[in-house]
Amino acid sequence: MTSPLAEPAPLRSPGYWQGVLARLLRDPVAVGAGLVVLALLALAVFGPWLAPADPYAASMMKRLKPIGTEGLPLGSDELGRDMLSRLIVGARLSLFMGLTPVLFAFVIGTVIGIVAGYAGGLTNTLIMRTVDVFYAFPSVLLAIALSGALGAGITNSLISLTIVFIPQIVRVAESVTTQVRGRDYVEAARASGAGAFTIVRVHVLGNVLSPIFVYATGLIAVSMILASGLSFLGLGVKPPEPEWGLMLNTLRTAIYVQPWIAALPGVMIFITSIAFNLLSDGLRSAMEIKQ
Repeated sequence: MTSPLAEPAPLRSPGYWQGVLARLLRDPVAVGAGLVVLALLALAVFGPWLAPADPYAASMMKRLKPIGTEGLPLGSDELGRDMLSRLIVGARLSLFMGLTPVLFAFVIGTVIGIVAGYAGGLTNTLIMRTVDVFYAFPSVLLAIALSGALGAGITNSLISLTIVFIPQIVRVAESVTTQVRGRDYVEAARASGAGAFTIVRVHVLGNVLSPIFVYATGLIAVSMILASGLSFLGLGVKPPEPEWGLMLNTLRTAIYVQPWIAALPGVMIFITSIAFNLLSDGLRSAMEIKQ
Protein backbone atom coordinates (compact mmCIF):
# COMPACT_ATOMS: atom_id res chain seq x y z
CA MET A 1 0.00 0.00 0.00
CA THR A 2 1.48 3.30 -1.06
CA SER A 3 1.87 6.18 1.33
CA PRO A 4 -0.66 9.04 1.12
CA LEU A 5 1.76 11.60 2.49
CA ALA A 6 2.00 14.77 0.47
CA GLU A 7 2.13 18.48 0.86
CA PRO A 8 -1.26 19.47 2.31
CA ALA A 9 -3.55 21.71 0.33
CA PRO A 10 -5.21 24.83 1.70
CA LEU A 11 -8.20 24.46 3.97
CA ARG A 12 -10.80 22.31 2.22
CA SER A 13 -13.74 24.24 0.76
CA PRO A 14 -17.12 23.02 -0.55
CA GLY A 15 -15.82 23.53 -4.10
CA TYR A 16 -12.86 21.28 -3.37
CA TRP A 17 -15.10 18.44 -2.20
CA GLN A 18 -17.34 18.86 -5.26
CA GLY A 19 -14.24 18.46 -7.40
CA VAL A 20 -13.21 15.35 -5.45
CA LEU A 21 -16.64 13.81 -6.03
CA ALA A 22 -16.57 14.69 -9.74
CA ARG A 23 -13.12 13.14 -10.20
CA LEU A 24 -14.14 10.08 -8.23
CA LEU A 25 -17.24 9.53 -10.39
CA ARG A 26 -15.07 9.72 -13.52
CA ASP A 27 -13.00 6.78 -12.27
CA PRO A 28 -14.85 3.59 -13.33
CA VAL A 29 -12.71 1.37 -11.12
CA ALA A 30 -13.41 3.48 -8.03
CA VAL A 31 -17.12 3.64 -8.87
CA GLY A 32 -17.27 -0.14 -9.28
CA ALA A 33 -15.43 -0.67 -6.01
CA GLY A 34 -17.75 1.80 -4.31
CA LEU A 35 -20.81 -0.09 -5.57
CA VAL A 36 -19.37 -3.35 -4.23
CA VAL A 37 -18.74 -1.70 -0.84
CA LEU A 38 -22.29 -0.32 -0.78
CA ALA A 39 -23.65 -3.78 -1.61
CA LEU A 40 -21.63 -5.30 1.23
CA LEU A 41 -22.85 -2.62 3.64
CA ALA A 42 -26.42 -3.36 2.54
CA LEU A 43 -25.82 -7.05 3.30
CA ALA A 44 -24.47 -6.08 6.71
CA VAL A 45 -27.55 -3.99 7.51
CA PHE A 46 -30.30 -6.11 5.94
CA GLY A 47 -28.60 -9.53 5.99
CA PRO A 48 -30.88 -11.18 8.58
CA TRP A 49 -33.91 -10.30 6.44
CA LEU A 50 -32.27 -11.25 3.13
CA ALA A 51 -31.01 -14.65 4.25
CA PRO A 52 -33.18 -17.41 2.72
CA ALA A 53 -32.74 -19.72 5.74
CA ASP A 54 -31.74 -19.74 9.39
CA PRO A 55 -27.91 -19.46 9.39
CA TYR A 56 -27.74 -21.30 12.72
CA ALA A 57 -30.02 -24.24 11.84
CA ALA A 58 -27.90 -27.40 11.62
CA SER A 59 -28.81 -30.72 10.03
CA MET A 60 -26.40 -33.62 9.86
CA MET A 61 -28.46 -35.05 7.02
CA LYS A 62 -27.54 -32.02 4.89
CA ARG A 63 -23.87 -31.61 5.81
CA LEU A 64 -21.41 -30.67 3.04
CA LYS A 65 -23.96 -30.63 0.25
CA PRO A 66 -22.44 -29.39 -3.03
CA ILE A 67 -23.15 -26.05 -4.67
CA GLY A 68 -26.39 -26.15 -6.63
CA THR A 69 -28.23 -28.52 -4.29
CA GLU A 70 -31.98 -27.89 -4.28
CA GLY A 71 -32.77 -25.47 -1.47
CA LEU A 72 -29.03 -24.91 -0.87
CA PRO A 73 -27.77 -22.81 -3.81
CA LEU A 74 -24.27 -22.49 -2.29
CA GLY A 75 -24.31 -25.83 -0.53
CA SER A 76 -23.98 -26.42 3.19
CA ASP A 77 -21.18 -26.42 5.75
CA GLU A 78 -19.82 -29.17 7.99
CA LEU A 79 -22.94 -28.98 10.21
CA GLY A 80 -25.47 -28.81 7.39
CA ARG A 81 -26.10 -25.07 7.70
CA ASP A 82 -27.03 -23.07 4.61
CA MET A 83 -23.84 -21.47 3.28
CA LEU A 84 -25.63 -18.68 1.40
CA SER A 85 -27.43 -17.57 4.55
CA ARG A 86 -24.26 -17.74 6.62
CA LEU A 87 -22.28 -15.73 4.07
CA ILE A 88 -24.99 -13.06 3.93
CA VAL A 89 -25.45 -12.78 7.68
CA GLY A 90 -21.69 -13.06 8.22
CA ALA A 91 -21.15 -9.83 6.31
CA ARG A 92 -22.36 -7.84 9.33
CA LEU A 93 -19.87 -9.28 11.80
CA SER A 94 -17.03 -9.43 9.28
CA LEU A 95 -17.42 -5.78 8.27
CA PHE A 96 -17.88 -4.78 11.90
CA MET A 97 -14.58 -6.45 12.75
CA GLY A 98 -12.93 -4.69 9.82
CA LEU A 99 -14.35 -1.19 10.22
CA THR A 100 -14.50 -0.69 13.99
CA PRO A 101 -10.76 -1.00 14.80
CA VAL A 102 -9.88 1.38 11.97
CA LEU A 103 -12.49 3.90 13.13
CA PHE A 104 -11.20 3.88 16.72
CA ALA A 105 -7.59 3.96 15.54
CA PHE A 106 -8.41 6.87 13.20
CA VAL A 107 -9.84 8.98 16.03
CA ILE A 108 -7.18 8.12 18.64
CA GLY A 109 -4.25 8.10 16.24
CA THR A 110 -5.24 11.41 14.65
CA VAL A 111 -5.43 13.15 18.03
CA ILE A 112 -2.08 11.76 19.18
CA GLY A 113 -0.40 12.47 15.84
CA ILE A 114 -1.63 16.06 15.68
CA VAL A 115 -0.45 16.69 19.25
CA ALA A 116 2.98 15.24 18.42
CA GLY A 117 3.28 17.12 15.12
CA TYR A 118 2.11 20.49 16.42
CA ALA A 119 3.90 20.41 19.78
CA GLY A 120 7.23 19.20 18.39
CA GLY A 121 10.30 19.04 20.61
CA LEU A 122 10.35 16.63 23.53
CA THR A 123 6.65 15.83 23.22
CA ASN A 124 7.13 14.75 19.63
CA THR A 125 10.19 12.69 20.51
CA LEU A 126 8.47 10.84 23.35
CA ILE A 127 5.36 10.03 21.31
CA MET A 128 7.13 9.01 18.12
CA ARG A 129 9.77 6.87 19.85
CA THR A 130 6.95 5.06 21.66
CA VAL A 131 5.22 4.54 18.32
CA ASP A 132 8.44 3.20 16.83
CA VAL A 133 8.45 0.41 19.41
CA PHE A 134 5.31 -1.05 17.81
CA TYR A 135 7.03 -1.09 14.42
CA ALA A 136 9.51 -3.60 15.75
CA PHE A 137 6.79 -6.23 15.36
CA PRO A 138 4.92 -7.18 12.15
CA SER A 139 1.23 -6.30 12.33
CA VAL A 140 0.14 -9.94 12.13
CA LEU A 141 2.40 -11.09 14.96
CA LEU A 142 1.49 -8.10 17.12
CA ALA A 143 -2.25 -8.75 16.64
CA ILE A 144 -1.83 -12.44 17.47
CA ALA A 145 0.30 -11.67 20.54
CA LEU A 146 -2.15 -9.09 21.88
CA SER A 147 -5.18 -11.29 21.23
CA GLY A 148 -3.45 -14.24 22.85
CA ALA A 149 -2.61 -12.16 25.91
CA LEU A 150 -6.08 -10.63 26.22
CA GLY A 151 -7.97 -13.82 25.37
CA ALA A 152 -10.29 -14.86 22.56
CA GLY A 153 -13.47 -12.91 21.83
CA ILE A 154 -14.83 -10.08 19.75
CA THR A 155 -14.04 -7.32 22.25
CA ASN A 156 -10.43 -8.40 22.78
CA SER A 157 -9.93 -8.77 19.02
CA LEU A 158 -11.19 -5.22 18.47
CA ILE A 159 -8.85 -3.90 21.16
CA SER A 160 -5.88 -5.79 19.68
CA LEU A 161 -6.50 -4.56 16.14
CA THR A 162 -7.05 -0.99 17.32
CA ILE A 163 -3.70 -1.05 19.10
CA VAL A 164 -2.06 -2.40 15.94
CA PHE A 165 -3.39 0.42 13.73
CA ILE A 166 -2.98 3.39 16.08
CA PRO A 167 0.82 3.72 15.56
CA GLN A 168 0.42 3.67 11.78
CA ILE A 169 -2.13 6.48 11.82
CA VAL A 170 -0.12 8.43 14.40
CA ARG A 171 2.88 8.42 12.06
CA VAL A 172 0.82 9.75 9.13
CA ALA A 173 -0.94 12.38 11.28
CA GLU A 174 2.35 13.56 12.80
CA SER A 175 4.02 13.88 9.40
CA VAL A 176 1.29 15.97 7.75
CA THR A 177 0.80 18.10 10.89
CA THR A 178 4.52 18.89 10.97
CA GLN A 179 4.25 20.13 7.37
CA VAL A 180 1.19 22.28 8.08
CA ARG A 181 2.68 23.73 11.28
CA GLY A 182 5.25 25.69 9.29
CA ARG A 183 2.77 27.25 6.85
CA ASP A 184 2.45 31.01 6.60
CA TYR A 185 -1.20 31.05 7.63
CA VAL A 186 -0.40 29.09 10.79
CA GLU A 187 2.45 31.46 11.63
CA ALA A 188 0.15 34.42 11.01
CA ALA A 189 -2.50 32.97 13.31
CA ARG A 190 0.11 32.35 15.99
CA ALA A 191 1.42 35.91 15.64
CA SER A 192 -2.10 37.30 15.98
CA GLY A 193 -2.34 35.73 19.45
CA ALA A 194 -4.53 32.72 18.62
CA GLY A 195 -4.23 29.83 21.05
CA ALA A 196 -2.89 26.42 20.15
CA PHE A 197 -6.33 24.79 20.32
CA THR A 198 -7.84 27.43 18.02
CA ILE A 199 -5.00 27.12 15.51
CA VAL A 200 -5.31 23.34 15.43
CA ARG A 201 -9.09 23.43 15.11
CA VAL A 202 -9.28 26.15 12.47
CA HIS A 203 -6.06 25.92 10.45
CA VAL A 204 -4.57 22.45 11.00
CA LEU A 205 -7.41 19.97 11.31
CA GLY A 206 -9.01 20.70 7.94
CA ASN A 207 -5.70 20.31 6.14
CA VAL A 208 -4.56 17.03 7.69
CA LEU A 209 -7.78 15.00 7.83
CA SER A 210 -7.89 14.19 4.11
CA PRO A 211 -4.57 12.29 3.85
CA ILE A 212 -5.20 10.58 7.19
CA PHE A 213 -8.68 9.54 6.09
CA VAL A 214 -7.42 8.15 2.80
CA TYR A 215 -4.72 6.17 4.59
CA ALA A 216 -7.24 4.84 7.12
CA THR A 217 -9.54 3.74 4.29
CA GLY A 218 -6.75 1.58 2.95
CA LEU A 219 -6.35 -0.04 6.39
CA ILE A 220 -9.91 -1.41 6.33
CA ALA A 221 -8.90 -4.24 4.01
CA VAL A 222 -5.90 -5.04 6.23
CA SER A 223 -8.16 -4.98 9.29
CA MET A 224 -10.60 -7.43 7.72
CA ILE A 225 -7.80 -9.83 6.80
CA LEU A 226 -6.25 -9.64 10.27
CA ALA A 227 -9.65 -10.06 11.97
CA SER A 228 -10.38 -13.07 9.77
CA GLY A 229 -6.95 -14.47 10.58
CA LEU A 230 -7.58 -14.13 14.32
CA SER A 231 -10.91 -15.92 13.95
CA PHE A 232 -9.22 -18.60 11.85
CA LEU A 233 -6.74 -19.16 14.70
CA GLY A 234 -9.51 -19.28 17.29
CA LEU A 235 -8.58 -15.91 18.81
CA GLY A 236 -11.46 -13.88 17.41
CA VAL A 237 -15.15 -14.60 16.94
CA LYS A 238 -16.38 -17.77 18.61
CA PRO A 239 -18.73 -20.42 17.14
CA PRO A 240 -21.51 -20.60 16.11
CA GLU A 241 -21.44 -16.96 14.95
CA PRO A 242 -21.25 -16.61 11.15
CA GLU A 243 -18.02 -14.73 10.46
CA TRP A 244 -16.03 -15.34 7.31
CA GLY A 245 -12.69 -16.00 9.01
CA LEU A 246 -14.27 -18.37 11.50
CA MET A 247 -16.10 -20.12 8.65
CA LEU A 248 -12.75 -20.69 6.94
CA ASN A 249 -11.46 -22.24 10.12
CA THR A 250 -14.37 -24.61 10.61
CA LEU A 251 -14.41 -25.61 6.93
CA ARG A 252 -10.69 -26.33 6.63
CA THR A 253 -11.29 -30.05 7.28
CA ALA A 254 -13.76 -30.17 4.38
CA ILE A 255 -11.34 -28.82 1.78
CA TYR A 256 -10.69 -32.30 0.35
CA VAL A 257 -14.42 -33.15 0.26
CA GLN A 258 -16.01 -29.90 -0.90
CA PRO A 259 -13.16 -27.50 -1.82
CA TRP A 260 -15.45 -24.97 -3.50
CA ILE A 261 -17.64 -24.63 -0.43
CA ALA A 262 -14.58 -24.36 1.82
CA ALA A 263 -13.26 -21.54 -0.39
CA LEU A 264 -16.45 -19.41 -0.36
CA PRO A 265 -15.66 -17.42 2.84
CA GLY A 266 -12.17 -16.73 1.48
CA VAL A 267 -13.69 -15.45 -1.76
CA MET A 268 -15.86 -13.02 0.20
CA ILE A 269 -12.85 -11.78 2.17
CA PHE A 270 -10.89 -11.36 -1.05
CA ILE A 271 -13.67 -9.42 -2.81
CA THR A 272 -14.19 -7.14 0.19
CA SER A 273 -10.47 -6.44 0.60
CA ILE A 274 -10.00 -5.66 -3.09
CA ALA A 275 -13.05 -3.38 -3.12
CA PHE A 276 -11.82 -1.31 -0.16
CA ASN A 277 -8.29 -1.11 -1.59
CA LEU A 278 -9.52 0.08 -4.99
CA LEU A 279 -11.85 2.59 -3.36
CA SER A 280 -8.97 3.90 -1.27
CA ASP A 281 -6.81 4.28 -4.39
CA GLY A 282 -9.66 6.13 -6.10
CA LEU A 283 -10.03 8.51 -3.17
CA ARG A 284 -6.29 9.15 -3.16
CA SER A 285 -6.33 10.04 -6.84
CA ALA A 286 -9.46 12.17 -6.54
CA MET A 287 -7.96 14.16 -3.68
CA GLU A 288 -4.83 14.76 -5.78
CA ILE A 289 -2.49 13.49 -3.10
CA LYS A 290 0.91 13.17 -4.71
CA GLN A 291 3.04 10.21 -3.85
